[in-house]
Amino acid sequence: MGGFVAAALAFPTALFSFALVVVVGYWLLMLVGGLGFDALHGGHGVGHAGHVGHAGHAGDLGHGAGGHAAHATHGGHGAQDGHGADGRGAHHHGGVLGALGLGGVPVTVAVSLLVALAWFVSLAGTVLTSGAPARGGVFAVALVASWAGTRLLVRPLSRLFPEDRPATRGDFVGRVCVIRTGRVTADFGQAEVTAEDGSTATVQVRTLTEEPGLAAGRTALIFDYDADGEHFLVAPFDPALPGD
Repeated sequence: MGGFVAAALAFPTALFSFALVVVVGYWLLMLVGGLGFDALHGGHGVGHAGHVGHAGHAGDLGHGAGGHAAHATHGGHGAQDGHGADGRGAHHHGGVLGALGLGGVPVTVAVSLLVALAWFVSLAGTVLTSGAPARGGVFAVALVASWAGTRLLVRPLSRLFPEDRPATRGDFVGRVCVIRTGRVTADFGQAEVTAEDGSTATVQVRTLTEEPGLAAGRTALIFDYDADGEHFLVAPFDPALPGD
């Protein structure tokens, strides 16, 4: 036992031993405190717009012609959509870890694997070697081995942490909306649409031809999105009629 403690507190193992204590303490708090699965995501957005868990964000869906802002509140997956999606969903690729090939899992998991593997390799090397030059080599080998081992392990583990797909404007195409303005023309109109997650958004809508029947309270089908004008194209739609 005394030899094990001496090796754990010797260079270079001591560097990883203290880090391992922090990692073990973190996971014990997770287990005892019942922080839940979502706490694993705290911090995996390094290099992106990070968030803890899946807190709801307000997604600004831009401005349509006429200067009316379309504001979507997505409880669960926030997205800010310009001409493309600036997704703030759950991205598992940290900036540095992703560059090292360790993305696909929360940062807490990747760092825990790095520390644990580095500690084990350095402990074995410390027991088998002596002298400063050899121990310096053990330190380098431990770093490389921990990176290679973690990279190998995160690939199958990433399947347990599917990446959230950010909400985009294209998600509304094909959905039925409810007109919220007195009329909808080629240059004016707003409608309310329900997203897949149950949240609602008021969006800018337009028609290709004159549709006098599209008034407040009527339903319409969103069939396309005009990126230049930043509005959706709609057509009259009555879900109660067969064949629509």
